Amino acid sequence: MDVNFRYSKKNSYSFAVLSPLLPGAGFTDMPRKGIMIYSFTTRQAANVFKEVKNAGTNSIFIAGGPHPSGAPEETLEYFDYVVLGEGEETLPELVKALREKGDQEKVRGIAYKDPGTGKIVKTPERPHVNLDNYPCFNPKKLRAPIEISRGCPWGCKYCQTPRLFGREVRHRSIDTIVRNARHYDDLRFIASNAFAYGSDGIHPRLDKVEKLLSTLHEMPGKKIYFGTFPSEVRPEFVNDMSVELVREYCANQSLSLGAQSGSERILKEIRRGHTVEDSISAVECCLEHEIVPAVDFIFGFPTETEEDQEKSLDLVRWICKKGGTVRAHYLTPLPGTPYASVTPTEISDKVRRELGKLALHGKLTGYWEKH
Repeated sequence: MDVNFRYSKKNSYSFAVLSPLLPGAGFTDMPRKGIMIYSFTTRQAANVFKEVKNAGTNSIFIAGGPHPSGAPEETLEYFDYVVLGEGEETLPELVKALREKGDQEKVRGIAYKDPGTGKIVKTPERPHVNLDNYPCFNPKKLRAPIEISRGCPWGCKYCQTPRLFGREVRHRSIDTIVRNARHYDDLRFIASNAFAYGSDGIHPRLDKVEKLLSTLHEMPGKKIYFGTFPSEVRPEFVNDMSVELVREYCANQSLSLGAQSGSERILKEIRRGHTVEDSISAVECCLEHEIVPAVDFIFGFPTETEEDQEKSLDLVRWICKKGGTVRAHYLTPLPGTPYASVTPTEISDKVRRELGKLALHGKLTGYWEKH
């Protein structure tokens, strides 16, 4: 039975990790007969469901990734199986069971509909994986940035990360990071908080970060991009020492910071775990060290008032005036999170206009309109 990953640019990071575990699997841009594997987010879900519904192929459809893991019931209206959370161990085991006509109910970490009753079955959870046991990618196939950490101890209400990967932070060892780094000239990393490398995610271990960066820096011909896309850093982890590590070892001239709101009340409400002052201090620290802060904000939290939005706008203006840049987003309620079923608050006309002006002047990017 043929196995294919339904590839798109938006799921390439996931499939880079999973494809080495199914070495015979192919990549396709359309449904084909056999086993079809999908990974997608909430924004992509409607188009994926439509494709699978209209596929017309003799296929077994497997879904994984953020949306299926958070909304398995909805996903199983279209798919045969959902891989819940991490797929490194679950997906190969499920594919093996399907190919050999084994018992899928013995595969931990999946959801499917019982063929007799139509009821949804969830098998027992699978323990989180040890990252060192699995490659980041197959360099001869599909590559991705190097995932150095997984999991997040913070319980932000809008975020799927701790729900998908757990609240205990796991780290890839420096030795395995170096092995993956050999395949790149430009080194980029995946982590929910790059400055938390080697730590519990709450208390920084900058000695571990320095050991990682200094080791990579010794590799000839490498440019290191740390704490910038596709990862970011939390504001309270930004201080003179952490920023100087970037200055000393890295090529990036900016740091991606997650401020999310300029309202103290909203930060507490969303369980963000840092203060507005932390964000201000982080921006000032970056600028003092000639690093450009690129700061994320989210608008539309469910209890957000116009006053809260204007506090965020004030902080956005201040950052832009100081020389930083801002990415603005409109809240997307994500399945599996406490905000899964909320209705985002409308952005006031005044705030929308001001964000638009900043965008016209090249100070702000993103999508802050209702989707």
